[in-house]
Formats: sequence, structure tokens, C-alpha cells
Amino acid sequence: MRAVVQRVSKADVLVDNITIGKINKGLLIFLGIAEEDIDSDINYMVDKTLHLRIFEDENDKMNLSVLDVKGEILVISQFTLLGDARKGRRPSFSKAGNPQKAEALYNQYIHLLRNSGITVESGQFAACMAVSLVNDGPVTILLDSTKLF
Repeated sequence: MRAVVQRVSKADVLVDNITIGKINKGLLIFLGIAEEDIDSDINYMVDKTLHLRIFEDENDKMNLSVLDVKGEILVISQFTLLGDARKGRRPSFSKAGNPQKAEALYNQYIHLLRNSGITVESGQFAACMAVSLVNDGPVTILLDSTKLF
């Protein structure tokens, strides 16, 4: 499982020109589900997401999590994060999870984030989405449940 985590001052997602998710200060997360992902990958990513200390404290040090600042989270499914472009010019997406399994894990990730008590919005799985954001910092972090980076 891979994620691009961006600290934002606001973000929203539209499907067919209709806003389906919108947040203020918090995290925008693009989430890619791999074919081999299991519950332990979800649990790792939920824990990392909620406790990643990328918000400034009173001394302007990145020392606070989204939970600490009572931020919000917007989660967008993005299978292209599993793309492999090392060979040729067209990425291979063979590592991406099959849509049924990936959607179930995507929804489980969102459900577990919501259990933390913070506001969690989401995009629409497998839809063509327009995502807008104001990256705060900018701060962008890459996460991988297999700890590749």
C-alpha cells in the first residue's frame, strides 16, 4: 500500500462537477492499494497517517499530528501510485490490487480513520475525479506499508 500525504490548508474533490468531499486544515491522502495488501498493511497506514508529526507546534517545529491539531482528512483512491515506469515508456499497473479487493481495503482504511473521531472525507473509488488543494508548507510525505521508503 502506498500513500502520498500532503499537509493542506484546504482541499476538495469533484465528480461530474459536484463536490463530494471537502476539508479545511488537515491531510490530503492519495492512497494506492497493491494486490498483496492485507489488514496489517491497512493498520500500519492508518497508524502512520494519524500519528505522522508534520504540523508545527508553538516553536514552529513539525511535532504535531493531525489528531493533535484536530485536522481533517480527505482520502482519494489512486491506483497509479502502484505504477512501475522503470521499463519502457508506459507504466505497468500489474502490482495494483484488483478493483473489488482494492475498494474494500480503501473503504476499510477510511472507516478506521473515522474511528479516531476526526472528520474524514473521501473521493469516489474508480471515478474520474478533479482534486484541488492548497498545499501548506509545502509538506508532502510518501508512505509505503512495505517500508520501501
